Amino acid sequence: MLILGIETATEQVSVAIGGHEGVLGMFEVCRGRRHAETLTPAIQFVCAQADIDIAEIGLVAVDVGPGLFTGMRVGLAAAKALAQALRVPMIGMSSLDLLAFPLRFSDRTIAAVVDARKGELFYAFYKPVPGGVQRVLEPRCGTVDDLIGDIMARGDDTLCVGDGALRYRDEIRADLRCEFAEQFLSRPSAAPLVQLAHARALREDWVNPWEIQPLYLRLPDAQINWSTREQGRTDQTGPIER
Repeated sequence: MLILGIETATEQVSVAIGGHEGVLGMFEVCRGRRHAETLTPAIQFVCAQADIDIAEIGLVAVDVGPGLFTGMRVGLAAAKALAQALRVPMIGMSSLDLLAFPLRFSDRTIAAVVDARKGELFYAFYKPVPGGVQRVLEPRCGTVDDLIGDIMARGDDTLCVGDGALRYRDEIRADLRCEFAEQFLSRPSAAPLVQLAHARALREDWVNPWEIQPLYLRLPDAQINWSTREQGRTDQTGPIER
């Protein structure tokens, strides 16, 4: 079974195709949130370079977040539309899982950290296990102080990975003795997405396109702003009746 992986949860657009032979082709580019303009040509490019017709795809895997709201929506919408058009199932994976998986050969606890902007981070912790990684702290949204506190509470040697870890490297290092993964591993990639999805596909652990849901750890900015404005109107004029 050939798997198309689509990852757009951060500033990077990443597309890969693979199966039992591993990853056959991949495209990655970081263009400052130009996800909508980049994604479709990226899929076409990877298919052409791997000499694969899009009709040969048997499963679509997608990063469901957490991440930047607009990028996530672009990737999810494209993946769902493609899966429905091809009449194939889907597998959704967390961006934090995708960050941790390439570090599965480490002997440290892995802290996968995505920059959530507005002074916040999305993060989860993992332990390397035979064949992959196991999540030991569920995904959450917090400040860098929250992240440092959770790392301290575990008391483990920790390897931090992700653009959020690199952004707050100095603050983390000031309080902890942590190692940091290389820059090229700082964003989720479609390559581990295809690898992880293939293992699940062998177990037929997939869903229909309409069952895929984004992983939100906080409200989208537009909804936060609207709620704040509505609260301000309520405070000034009393409850708003509809």
